Amino acid sequence: MNRRRDTLAGRLTKTLILWVGCVWLLCLLAVVWYTGREINYNFDNELVEVSHRMFDIALDHLDETRKPASEQKPLIIPGPGSFADAEVYYRLVSSDNKVLAQSEEARDPMFDVSLAPGFENNREWRVYTQRHPTRGIFLQVADPLEERSETVNRTLLGLIVPFLVLLPALAWLLRRIARQELRVLDDLSGEIAKRDGRQLEPIQLTTPPREIAQVQEHMNRLLDRLSQALDVERALAANAAHELRTPLTAARLRLQTALEHGLDHADVEAAIASLQTLSQRTEKLLQLSRAESSAPFTRDSIDLVKLATTVMREFWLDDEASARIELITPSAAELAAKPLTCKGDFDALAIALRNLVENALAYSNAENIEIIVGPHSELTVRDDGQGVTPEQLDKLKHRHVRQSAQRTGYGLGLSIVSSIAQKHDAQFLLSSPPQGQAHGFEARLVLQPGD
Repeated sequence: MNRRRDTLAGRLTKTLILWVGCVWLLCLLAVVWYTGREINYNFDNELVEVSHRMFDIALDHLDETRKPASEQKPLIIPGPGSFADAEVYYRLVSSDNKVLAQSEEARDPMFDVSLAPGFENNREWRVYTQRHPTRGIFLQVADPLEERSETVNRTLLGLIVPFLVLLPALAWLLRRIARQELRVLDDLSGEIAKRDGRQLEPIQLTTPPREIAQVQEHMNRLLDRLSQALDVERALAANAAHELRTPLTAARLRLQTALEHGLDHADVEAAIASLQTLSQRTEKLLQLSRAESSAPFTRDSIDLVKLATTVMREFWLDDEASARIELITPSAAELAAKPLTCKGDFDALAIALRNLVENALAYSNAENIEIIVGPHSELTVRDDGQGVTPEQLDKLKHRHVRQSAQRTGYGLGLSIVSSIAQKHDAQFLLSSPPQGQAHGFEARLVLQPGD
């Protein structure tokens, strides 16, 4: 059988009760110490006051009743009327420790202390001794210690009993307060429970405390990243269905035709071309998935000339592409004076530049293409093609949009570049025609300067 799990409110209540009890106990001990000190102080003051008042009275009795020197018993002095409601234990003692007179209830064990002025305790009594200023006689007054202990105990009992009576009520009150204050956690838990793959809206609690507001903020960031990841997953599935259907169908039909009518060279080449198209589109989809994923890119310092040269090596291996492409970089002296660098992810920016070059090769009508590095942290791909209209220019960053319906193309290249630029806090600028030219198309990446 499973044990009932403790609630946070229950734990908080137990902790508060424990700490409140400990603090109260410490305060109680301090109060008891202070109260006992004050009680003893007051009792001592009363004892001093009584001794001063009784000294003259006892001496008067002693002087009025002059016993023979041979009389050994001390004079018994009855209690005065002013002290009829209280028992006062005292005695008169000579300097040679001979008891001259004492009260009716006084006994020798009560005064078992040294004969010296001041206070002194024995086992059960506190004795105050006072010496007459002119006569060699001492007055000793005794007060029971038990009476003082009883007074302290009554005070302690008066403090403990109310606390023990109120402790259950305090526990109930603390639990109620804890549940009320922690209700916001239940609200947060309920809001989180509502979120699933179809509902990832940000959590909005009404005036949460600062700590819960921070949890809500971090949770909303997590939900936002999760939403982006799910969007990328859905987009990848949609793009795959959109982009891969045609080349797969073409390859299947070509191979089926080749099987039915013999292995025709043209059909086999067409099937290979369809598979090549399928491979290229799959690569684009994977690039787009990485560009739009929630995984952050690195922020290294990148040499733009090295980046452009690395990308161009792939195209220089193709004679047709190499004849059309020109890489323009600053002179060695200019680079030595001011290197061209940016902050970013080398691989991601290489993917972006490669897509811009492939886009220019596909849509520039076999015209020349320039890849320009600089003048600042910029990369520009410019062609001398026919360009696009202003209406088409606004749509080119969207997925599956081609420059021309009569031209083949993947429709994903510029969307990939746009996503990578956004992740790098860079500007992705398109213009057609480029400034100062009558026709053509230009794509420019303005990146964050490097260190």
